[in-house]
Amino acid sequence: MKFKLVKSKIILYVRLLAASITAGLLSVAGIAEADEARSGANDVKSVGITLMPVTAQVLPDDPKQTLTAFMVYLTPQASTTSHRHAGVVFVHVLEGTVRSQLNNGEVIEYSAGESWNEPPGSIHSYMENPSKTIPARLIATIIAPTGARLTTYDQEASRNSRHAH
Repeated sequence: MKFKLVKSKIILYVRLLAASITAGLLSVAGIAEADEARSGANDVKSVGITLMPVTAQVLPDDPKQTLTAFMVYLTPQASTTSHRHAGVVFVHVLEGTVRSQLNNGEVIEYSAGESWNEPPGSIHSYMENPSKTIPARLIATIIAPTGARLTTYDQEASRNSRHAH
């Protein structure tokens, strides 16, 4: 008898957890769609890069700031044009290799397990997956003013930027 009671409670908890996760994902998807509208993400600024929202939370101690995290998927030879973000960015490479350049400085290659950050006001001049066969996956976390446009693409800088490969 105890086993049936425990089993029914487990099933109830699993259903509640599934409902909570679904609601959370729908909420994050709505936030991402709103941000895409704010950032002009409908324009083609990158090739082979897909963003999947993970979370967006207003900071409890500072409601003027929001932490937003995305999984970033880069197909082989994916690249992005010059852009900047509204706040500080932390990036961690989960799989593959990524080349990144900040403020037209040195192009640095990051492999799985390595990280970098972009201080506020930085220009992310260049990013690519140099592999012809292996995709890359990152997690990017941005802490920016609540409601801010998270990404702004630099049209002129991307046309004039020269990259060392």
